[in-house]
Amino acid sequence: MDTRKVQVTGGSTFTVSIPKGWATDNGIEAGTEVAFYPEGESLLLSPRRGDAVVEGSVDIGDLYGRDLTRAVVTMYVSGFDVIRLETTKISAGQRRSVRDATQGLVGLEVVEETGERVVLQDLLDSGQLSVHNAVTRMRLIATTMLADAVSALIEDDDDLAADVVERDDDVDRLWFMVSRVFRSTLRNPGAAAEIGLGREACFDYHSSARQLERIGDHAVKIARIALDLGEIPEDVSAVLDEFHEESVAVVEEAMDAFLEDDRNRATRLANEAREDVNAIDEHTRTADENIRSLDDAHQAQFLGLVVDSLSRTADYGGNIAETALQKAAPRP
Repeated sequence: MDTRKVQVTGGSTFTVSIPKGWATDNGIEAGTEVAFYPEGESLLLSPRRGDAVVEGSVDIGDLYGRDLTRAVVTMYVSGFDVIRLETTKISAGQRRSVRDATQGLVGLEVVEETGERVVLQDLLDSGQLSVHNAVTRMRLIATTMLADAVSALIEDDDDLAADVVERDDDVDRLWFMVSRVFRSTLRNPGAAAEIGLGREACFDYHSSARQLERIGDHAVKIARIALDLGEIPEDVSAVLDEFHEESVAVVEEAMDAFLEDDRNRATRLANEAREDVNAIDEHTRTADENIRSLDDAHQAQFLGLVVDSLSRTADYGGNIAETALQKAAPRP
């Protein structure tokens, strides 16, 4: 750690020198402009890069299917504005994988395509991104997916179950966008200024978004079970329906706490959500007992997985409540 003394020049101007080693490593010399970003009691300094585009290249010669899709997603989340995918000859299957990846990522489009190269570019201005809106949208989609998945299971509705599985792409698309923005704010304080959120706030939104993304995954898990199972006993349906209502109530209350501006009210709601998580443990045991009493062992096994998913949903709500408590806590 380097320390510097603040000096006064000209009778009214505060000045402080910057470490020469850091300046040299970042290409800063006499006449170079730097940017200052106030963040609470801190003042962040960064080389002013203007509207520099961050480019990256990937050799996709050995990448196919999910591996190729994952590579594109990784580059996107890592913050690259332009992604060049190159090999000696791009196959039709690779092109399909690239198209599938771009369709699942906000703002990413194919801007150039040849036999040896596909170039992707993020065409969305960072200033147009709203992490707050993305997370509130994730909340709606994830909780609705969960409700529909449980309904599909109880009502033996395969069409509804299949629709839940398809909607998971919407949650993932928003999750990747939030992750991209969050990582950008870690590297560049200017990114946080553009979206109007401090880096600590971005971390809180990112943490909550992760929990919502997991809830969406468990909704898909329940929907897939609904597709495999037929009708289930009415008494078990009633237990699962009630369990779902209690689990999702924790998530809703926790999200209300997280989005609440009044710190006292946010703290109260978050604590109530945490208490509700503890109460759900007893209902989990009751649901398990009802399911173990079923004569059909195959059905009992899969319904046990449903109970586990609903229990985990409540736990994820508890995690959001913890984030809400930290967000509402007094600042040191």
